[in-house]
Amino acid sequence: MNCSEESLALYVYDELAPSERQAVEAHISECGACRERVATLQRLQGVLDQRAASQAAPELLIRARLKLEDSLDAEQVGWRSLIADWLPLLPGALPSRLAATVLLLALGFGVGWILRPRVRSAPNSAGLSTRAASLVGPNFDQISSITQVQPDPQTEQVRITLNAEHHVTLEGSLDDPRIRDILVDALKRYDNAGIRLDTLEALQQGTNDPSVQDALLYALQRDPNAGVRLQALSYVRQMSWSPKVQKALVDVARGDGNPGVRVAAINALVSHAVSQREQSLVPVLENFSQNDPNNYIRMRALAAVHELASGQP
Repeated sequence: MNCSEESLALYVYDELAPSERQAVEAHISECGACRERVATLQRLQGVLDQRAASQAAPELLIRARLKLEDSLDAEQVGWRSLIADWLPLLPGALPSRLAATVLLLALGFGVGWILRPRVRSAPNSAGLSTRAASLVGPNFDQISSITQVQPDPQTEQVRITLNAEHHVTLEGSLDDPRIRDILVDALKRYDNAGIRLDTLEALQQGTNDPSVQDALLYALQRDPNAGVRLQALSYVRQMSWSPKVQKALVDVARGDGNPGVRVAAINALVSHAVSQREQSLVPVLENFSQNDPNNYIRMRALAAVHELASGQP
């Protein structure tokens, strides 16, 4: 074989098939330059192995996956087609460990895409209430599905594409009861997480409306998708503080099944407590600092308690 930086790196990191590894070993036994390069790479690997591995916060992973989906959607590239293109290449073109790594990365991208699917065709079940279906009008007594929710942050208008007896598109602001009530109902009942995320984006302009507030709190506490709950939390933080908001954040910080969502909730609680000098939250934060199983949450709560006790913001 010829001198190859790539082959030497794969050799050091044990990413070569047995036959390729034997070829590299035969080469470096005769090539002093490559032998020295391997020694340098092995020393570098030893230094890197001594460093503690850092892990991204779950909250960051969720947001990164959502950002990845947006980028892929903008390029009109789906993760399914990417995996379909890669899989035929894996068995023969890549060593087994490297192939497994690439496959895991592809599946990881798939998780990001699944987290926020943008539906192009009608799903089997919309899951909307009879009241929401009746809002469209007498000619559309039953909404079978929502295919798209398009909020426009510039104009604060929302376009909703529905399938009922006929294909119909509604457009308006949250001041229109039809628009607002369909969005609220979809956030609580619709079975597609991508549509619910787009619905959240559309509803963020109405955080002063009681029905929108209830829908956001509902999504934060009860939506089955962690990405939807995390996004709902960011909009709940825009709402005026109230006992309902505080209780929801405490409940989520204490009992949500996703660590990233719990961390985001405790951050929201601590931010409000410290900025507003909210002494009533001290017992709540003390409880988190003493009993929560998550190290970050305990430390974050304890630091906030000390800040509130010292009187220093």
